[in-house]
Amino acid sequence: MTGETDLTPRRLRRARIAIAAVFCAHGAVTGSFATRIPWIQEHAQLSSGTLGVALAFPAIGAALAMPLAGRINHRFGARNALRGLLAMWTLSLVLPSLAPNLPTLCLLLFVYGASAGMSDVAMNALGVETENRLGRSIMSSLHGMWSVGALIGSAAGTVAAHAGAGARLHHLVAALALTAVGLVAVRGVLDLRGGQDDEAPPHFALPPKSALFIGAIGFCAVFAEGASLDWSGVYFRDVLHTDAGLAAASTTAFALTMALARLVGDKVVDRFGPVRTVRAGGVLATAGGLLVVLVRHPAGALAGFGLIGLGIAVVVPLAFAAAARSGAAPAQAIAGVATITYTSGLIAPSAIGAVADATSLVVSFGLVTLLALALVAGAGVLRATPGAGAGAADSASADQDEPASIQP
Repeated sequence: MTGETDLTPRRLRRARIAIAAVFCAHGAVTGSFATRIPWIQEHAQLSSGTLGVALAFPAIGAALAMPLAGRINHRFGARNALRGLLAMWTLSLVLPSLAPNLPTLCLLLFVYGASAGMSDVAMNALGVETENRLGRSIMSSLHGMWSVGALIGSAAGTVAAHAGAGARLHHLVAALALTAVGLVAVRGVLDLRGGQDDEAPPHFALPPKSALFIGAIGFCAVFAEGASLDWSGVYFRDVLHTDAGLAAASTTAFALTMALARLVGDKVVDRFGPVRTVRAGGVLATAGGLLVVLVRHPAGALAGFGLIGLGIAVVVPLAFAAAARSGAAPAQAIAGVATITYTSGLIAPSAIGAVADATSLVVSFGLVTLLALALVAGAGVLRATPGAGAGAADSASADQDEPASIQP
């Protein structure tokens, strides 16, 4: 990967701040959309069942479009590709609220998800490259900034909804503001391009083999995330028979511990390396799952969901970083892992519901606990491939699974 040559410490710090702002803007789109789903459902005249069908289309669009991102990145360069794809994503926020019916909503959500997925790959590829140049872990905090953006977007959406503003006006204003923020932020990211001798990736690339095992680790984490976000409140209501406020608190506990862990996770990764960090996270998430399943009390379940969020928080950022250093083209490898994790997010809520219908919701979270335990067993795939050119702390120490000692 070629590009800028004046990568002074000051320039790298600027690039880190810029890519963090990009992650924050990306998350804000998701938060803005999520808060107005009831408005979109009402105006498209959808039942809960048909809304569920429509909400599968963002993940479908993302999974199908992500493999295209590597080609776009190679053709236009990392900065230009991110500029275009991020603007496409922020502007796509206006689309869902325009849908008058189910078919139109499904189509618009497909486009919305495709732009989300391609911009996701582009920003993660640049995040990993920035991490390499800095020589220390930053991917966890970047994903933490995404969570911060999602919280900001959802808070603004909540205010707009309480003020009686329609989603069309709200999303138009938010889309324009976030597009402006994103375009300004992209100006500061690294300007990287493939070398003249680099072979262009295919127009549509399947995930490389190196990404499959890494993606499996991401799959387990995202499955636990989707199950906890979508079903923790139901678990409190139907299994523990609590009131709505405590049920909502369970989701909040999970989301907050996950966001906070991501913001501070880089220091842990730099100290212990990615393999030890994910193994320890798997132990915490497994302990949390056991609390949820075995301790039939709100306090135990609340602590359990908090531990699940804490345990899985850094897994996906580390999976993206490991994919980029696996020896395959970084954007292509990240696209492969992202496709697998998005697929997990797509099937997790319905899989939990299917298992609960066949057995019970307790058994469903027993499955989540087993997947958390798989993180302990499978963390070794996050070791860097020798000679892959990794430059961050985890790649320096992962093969020995020792604490990192690289300085920026």
